[in-house]
Amino acid sequence: MKFISWNVNGIRACVTKGFLDYFNEVDADIFCLQETKLQEGQINLELEGYHQYWNYAQKKGYSGTAIFTKEKPLSVSYGINIEEHDTEGRVITLEFNDFYFITVYTPNSQSELKRLEYRMKWEDDFRNYIKELDIKKGVVVCGDLNVAHEEIDLKNPKGNKKNAGFTEEERSKFTQLLKDGFIDSYRYFNPDKERSYSWWSYRFNARKNNSGWRIDYFVVSEKLKERLISADIHSEILGSDHCPVELVIK
Repeated sequence: MKFISWNVNGIRACVTKGFLDYFNEVDADIFCLQETKLQEGQINLELEGYHQYWNYAQKKGYSGTAIFTKEKPLSVSYGINIEEHDTEGRVITLEFNDFYFITVYTPNSQSELKRLEYRMKWEDDFRNYIKELDIKKGVVVCGDLNVAHEEIDLKNPKGNKKNAGFTEEERSKFTQLLKDGFIDSYRYFNPDKERSYSWWSYRFNARKNNSGWRIDYFVVSEKLKERLISADIHSEILGSDHCPVELVIK
């Protein structure tokens, strides 16, 4: 099974930049979006052979997630059942026979870390949410997690230690997630690979110079470890300030 996750930074804009060509070419079993930036009825994607599930933020033109899946899930849920977290369209969970599949767009701590305190609460609540699911069956989590975990995961670690996405607080929450029985699939296959990024600022020719961050992930339960086949980052695919990331499992 092939899974793709992509923060499209506005699906309507991305569609004008070749999204459907890539979608059809990659032929994923499950394809996820983050930061769709729209409300219900603002786009009509004809994706033959796929079931579509969308979670919209209450705030217009903000956040939002979607999942397109060939196999119809046993159940679908939106959010993590905590009201303060569930107004921004950040989480969709699909249940299949032998695993849960979740796409997530983690809140950004923002400039001057003005949302860091909220982000810390989100991290604990989201981790508890997926740990409870993991008791029942394995979990695959994908999306923009808005954190570069280690120094290898961004071009300029020294200059970003107090910036959103690379604070000690955010990184420690990701470390805790891994300690609680989950695997960063890309690092599982590429433990020492450098200059592997999934997001680049639109400023300073960052993408041309590959001055980026790896903040988009597939994180999977330890119990699914034997099913992992490969993980990849498709930095050659344009259309957003992020690129798609991929996981293949048995």
